[in-house]
Order: sequence, then C-alpha cells, then structure tokens
Amino acid sequence: MIEKRFLVLVLTILFVGCAATVPMEGKELELAAKAFPAPAEGLSGLYIYRSGVLGKALKKNIWLDGECVGESAPDTFFYLEVGGDELHKITTESEFSPSHLFFNASSGRNYFVEQEIMLGVFVGGARLALTDEVEGERRVSKLALAKSGTCSVEYEE
Repeated sequence: MIEKRFLVLVLTILFVGCAATVPMEGKELELAAKAFPAPAEGLSGLYIYRSGVLGKALKKNIWLDGECVGESAPDTFFYLEVGGDELHKITTESEFSPSHLFFNASSGRNYFVEQEIMLGVFVGGARLALTDEVEGERRVSKLALAKSGTCSVEYEE
C-alpha cells in the first residue's frame, strides 16, 4: 500500500513539475480578450489556443504569415487582430516538419484555431485546426493569455 502511494506521489510530481511555462499577459488583458470583442473595422480577431492532456512539458512555436506569434504552452491562448478579407497562414513546429493551416479571414469575425499536441516518435507533434466560434469561446474561456512575440527559433519556409 505504501509503495502504491509513493508511486502515485512520484508520478504526480513528474507530471506537474514538468509542465512547460511561457511569459503571460496580465489579467486585465486576458479578461478583455475573453470578452470576445468584435475586431476593429476591416480586421478579424484570431484566437490560437492550446488545451488538452498531451505535451504538458512541450512548448511549440507559432507563426502567422511568417511572423512570430509566440511559444505556446499547455492551457494558453494568443489573441491578435489580423487583416480582414485576406488569406492567412498559421504555422506551428511539429515533430518532423512544420504544420500549416490556411484560412480566409472575413472582416468583423472572430476565428478560433486549436493547436493540438499529438504523440510522436521522439517528441510530440502538433497540428492546427479551425474550430467553430461557440466551441472556441468555451475552450478559450478556461485558458490563460500568453505574451506574444517571442519564438525560440526563426521561421523557415
């Protein structure tokens, strides 16, 4: 019985102690983003979020149209406004090659993109997927706003 409790304690410490962290924005900015405001005239709102149970120790770089959005960590999101009525490309690093998502942003709308971490051979992979607004708002409301602008590697085409 003691051995089982010890094993549970050790596993808990390993899983909690190994969670990746990134710089976070203040609560005021987070709450403003979680109000899901309409974007400014001619723009679209973009939420890129990461939740789920896999890859808690991993940080993954994200780029929008070749520019650094930031490093994601478990249970975080980014919010930015992007050009409306334009085609955009979101890229994330993955295990062997980058994963891309192209989407057409309509002015005045908010878009939600999930960065999903998957099991990999050597390190976790990642993929990107658009989610609907209702599901996106529900998921983002439970996450913390990460600071944008810092990636650990340069973007490569």
